[in-house]
Amino acid sequence: MHIVIVHVHVKEESISDFIALTLENARNSIREAGIVRFDFLQMADDPAKFVLYEVYRTPDDQLKHRETNHYRKWKAAVEEMMAEPRLGVKYKNL
Repeated sequence: MHIVIVHVHVKEESISDFIALTLENARNSIREAGIVRFDFLQMADDPAKFVLYEVYRTPDDQLKHRETNHYRKWKAAVEEMMAEPRLGVKYKNL
């Protein structure tokens, strides 16, 4: 498995829009054949911070995900909502 944990800090005024757009992306992403799991988490004590927990079958499946229309739409829409660049950290399942 290829696991990516993406940390996102969103501008306070963009939280609601970010949630709506990311839920849409997650609903579409989980339908991809190469995605095993796609969780969208909001920090309990800082609602402007989020985590995307993405589990792919292979690293190539992550690359395929980045080529989908729903991902490209999401990325373009949320770029200006971020308080700082998102941080994706890759892991492998042991």
